[in-house]
Amino acid sequence: MTEPQRGEDGPGEERPGRWSRARSRVAGLAGTAKVLREEVPLVGRALRQIVRVNLLDSATRLAAQAFLSALPALLAVAVFAPAAIRDGVVSSMRDQLGITGEAQKTFQQMMSAEHTDVTQSFGAVGVVVTLLSATTLSRALQRVCERCWEIPKAGTRVAAWRWLVWLLVWLVFLVLQVPVRKGFGLGVWIGYPLLLVFATLLWWWTQHLLLGSRVRWYPLLPGAVLCGGGQVLLTVAALVYLPGAVSRSVAKFGPYGVVFTSLSWLIVLFTAMTLGIALGRVVSEESAAARLLGTPTEPGRWGRREG
Repeated sequence: MTEPQRGEDGPGEERPGRWSRARSRVAGLAGTAKVLREEVPLVGRALRQIVRVNLLDSATRLAAQAFLSALPALLAVAVFAPAAIRDGVVSSMRDQLGITGEAQKTFQQMMSAEHTDVTQSFGAVGVVVTLLSATTLSRALQRVCERCWEIPKAGTRVAAWRWLVWLLVWLVFLVLQVPVRKGFGLGVWIGYPLLLVFATLLWWWTQHLLLGSRVRWYPLLPGAVLCGGGQVLLTVAALVYLPGAVSRSVAKFGPYGVVFTSLSWLIVLFTAMTLGIALGRVVSEESAAARLLGTPTEPGRWGRREG
């Protein structure tokens, strides 16, 4: 009887195949991750924070609320606004969601409708109802902030006015975003740094407002910087990627292609924002940053309203 050759399967002999090699690699990666968590505490805390926040689920909820309620509110307010504001809304939608070509023409026609026609078909009551329904985005974002900072849910009486105020400021920021990016006519060389400053301030104020002032200002700064930087990078990426993506999607799916691409991009945007807020807390609680920012380290530190 001939003995099995080397490298062949034989009785009582197992040859490490493709799956066993894959399992070995996975086990090696898991071991590396464990070592990183033990030797680099920041990595371990960041991973635990991402799991706690449920990153993709939170981002998808925010994107859906923005698409279904906040964007209609933006349009409802814009059609009653002066022409300059309507033009700002069209430019912002083009840059942020890649609405170009026929979709942009239809959008511009809708925005250029006579105010009397819009008032008769929609009405001031409709605008108010749309704005109130759009606060679902504010509420969803508040829950994300509370989850990131492990803070109990705020009462409705305390938070209700904050939802509407945040929504209105967010709408104003969207209208002004394109002029800011262009540096108010001075050029993008000053526009993008300005956009970074404005976006950082917006997300700094957003966290403080929606958390009900239960977290002091300085610990919120790292998350604001991460969100602001992420928003600027995604703005640049949108200008490069979205026009072509929307055109391909429209060619394949028709008018629904705009919906698919826009919603997918909103998910990417809110994934970056949720990640920024979540990792901002991790950074602010690092020992050196905590001393600099005055982040408290005792358990239950965010349980009560501060200031």
